[in-house]
Amino acid sequence: MSRILIVDDDRALCRSLEIQLSAQGHMVKWANTAQEGLAALANGPPDLLLLDLKLPDQSGLDVLRRIRQKYAELPVVMITGHQDMKAAIEAMRGGAVDYLRKPFDVDDLVQMIEKTKARAGRPHVSLESISDEPYEIVGSDRKIVEAVKQIGLLSQSRVSVLIEGETGTGKELVARALHEAGSPGEPFAAINCSAIVPTLLESELFGHEKGAFTGASARKLGKLEFAGHGTVFLDEIGDMSLDLQGKLLRVLEERVFERVGGLQGIPLWARVVAATNRDLESLVAEGKFRRDLFYRLAVARIWLPPLRERRGDIPLLVRHLLTRIARKVHKPITGIEEKAIERLVAYDWPGNVRELQNVLTRAAALARSPIVTLDDLELRFGAFAEPVPPAAEIATLREAEKEHIARALAAKGWNITRTAKLLHISPTTLRKKIADYGLREDS
Repeated sequence: MSRILIVDDDRALCRSLEIQLSAQGHMVKWANTAQEGLAALANGPPDLLLLDLKLPDQSGLDVLRRIRQKYAELPVVMITGHQDMKAAIEAMRGGAVDYLRKPFDVDDLVQMIEKTKARAGRPHVSLESISDEPYEIVGSDRKIVEAVKQIGLLSQSRVSVLIEGETGTGKELVARALHEAGSPGEPFAAINCSAIVPTLLESELFGHEKGAFTGASARKLGKLEFAGHGTVFLDEIGDMSLDLQGKLLRVLEERVFERVGGLQGIPLWARVVAATNRDLESLVAEGKFRRDLFYRLAVARIWLPPLRERRGDIPLLVRHLLTRIARKVHKPITGIEEKAIERLVAYDWPGNVRELQNVLTRAAALARSPIVTLDDLELRFGAFAEPVPPAAEIATLREAEKEHIARALAAKGWNITRTAKLLHISPTTLRKKIADYGLREDS
């Protein structure tokens, strides 16, 4: 049974709906003006409100806005006998869960009531209050905690840092957190080395003088100069051309650079932080990345794990991201269903945190209630990974580690040194595990 309030100036419709819905076991009350409807709400909100778009004393849209301020989680269905696309858009934007045109099928209304009732009864997790810190790193996984510790230690010096991890793991977030911890108030200059052609990338880095090349109509400061005593962030450094790698190496060694077409030496004061989703050591071995530049950039290294390797952080990330997203898209989102979180935890996230953020943004923008539901995710998400298997089907930790090491060895052609670096363990430890598990190159 659901408690339903109808606010409509059509008395015949109200009486008809009362009879039909009461026969379905629902408790129905109705009012014919906005004032009467608001007074009825003050006595206790119902489970569902049917609200007419045009009332004799006030617009239904205005009533909807007032209701949203005081009863944020009350499901409201707008009803109207007029064709008005703009009003329909405004109603959904204002927080209505649906919009019905008169005359409507009562069976459709009954199904909607049942769906709303089922949604309201589902367990959900409330969102959390978050700080205004824009570059907060969220997670309790030991790998993330270790990265945060490294940021704190490295903020005390100006050494070059290499941040490694898959696309979407938050490498720029870490770079900005490091910058804020070590150089607050100074400029942060970011360059995506894969998004700019080599000929322009040099100018972006070092700047150029007027007339240095065709189209150089004025002097331009490069990111190294603009950063001052702040940070230069070189994203996707693995995509930089060998020629430009050599020029960057010289700058890092001498801490002086020149604008393109210029002769005056300009001191480099900024810290250089680089990031990559590629295996730079493999690129070095293949001759595609300078070894000496690699060592210059990787004075300190921070590795960020993929999201699938820290699934325990996903519920925390969901609550944190959804809170920020709700503010950004101006939606009164207050929570997310537990089943939705379970589905998110089961997914493998090839795009990592960035993909999770995109999914939550779409779900929040199109959600019809303050609680993001499993339906909100599935309607706009495509295929999820297979659900988490029953406990009897899950491999033991020993079996999982053996398979993981075997795959890593195969990916690196059984090169012990490169595989150990990939796994973030020592070659000695790797050799011991190979012996313990009886792994063989030809198996």
